[in-house]
Amino acid sequence: MMKLFDREYLRRKIKEYKRDPFSFVLLAAVCLAAFVTMLALLFVIVYILVKGIPHLTPELFSWEYNSDNVSLMPALINTLLIAALSLLFAVPVGIGAAVYLTEYAKRGNKLVGIVRITAETLSGIPSIVYGLFGSLFFVKYLGFGLSLLSGALTLAIMILPLIMRTTEEALLTVPDSYREGSFGLGAGRLRTVFKIVLPSAVPGILSGIILGIGRIVGESAALIFTAGTVAEVANSVFDSARTLSVHMYAISGEGLHIDQTYATAVVLLAVTIIINALSEFAAKKLGGGERQNE
Repeated sequence: MMKLFDREYLRRKIKEYKRDPFSFVLLAAVCLAAFVTMLALLFVIVYILVKGIPHLTPELFSWEYNSDNVSLMPALINTLLIAALSLLFAVPVGIGAAVYLTEYAKRGNKLVGIVRITAETLSGIPSIVYGLFGSLFFVKYLGFGLSLLSGALTLAIMILPLIMRTTEEALLTVPDSYREGSFGLGAGRLRTVFKIVLPSAVPGILSGIILGIGRIVGESAALIFTAGTVAEVANSVFDSARTLSVHMYAISGEGLHIDQTYATAVVLLAVTIIINALSEFAAKKLGGGERQNE
């Protein structure tokens, strides 16, 4: 930022842009796009806070839901439960698949290309399609019914391509010299992967998990068909329950609790920010610890 106030720096940049005006146009377009994105995000956050904060009442955080208090507490607990359950299914499979693609599969392997194309295709499928699949397969065919388990398995399939691709990219950024040094010291491939490669890629892997959590917390369409809309805390994985996003959809659809809907949006926004902040903190700590060990 200090360079922007350096006259010599500005003169040099102006001369460069005079020689190549197209670069200046691209820079201006990028800056404008970044500004518009930040402005839109700021507007959404401020709008939700202004509309929702005045309606955050103690009744909204009651342990039991009823038509008078429309409590969000059961939905909040269910959101955390289904997020943990989804990650329990998706993270080991996604990381394992990425490790195979980057560390074990031979270069030019046709299977690798098929898996990557499949993952990219799955990433572009609308969530409502996942919901219909989960309803037919997990709810009806496997007999899990409308439950946390059906919803978590459906969400795990949704976020699996995201975790796999981000983990793969994180593993590819680890220098080959790390692997060569480990092999040179007599370590096997498995030990190299778990002791050298994966710890070095932890920040990138956590970034993918953060994005996956964001999609889980904000998902509603798929969960309506798989987890249901029961406004109670689930006592087991086979109980039907609603998450915060489904809770918002349900009470806003009634048209009687719009103010409480905005208040729920504030809580959902706060939960998302807190989870992301904790994940980022963990990524920095783990990444810093690995660099110190090196």
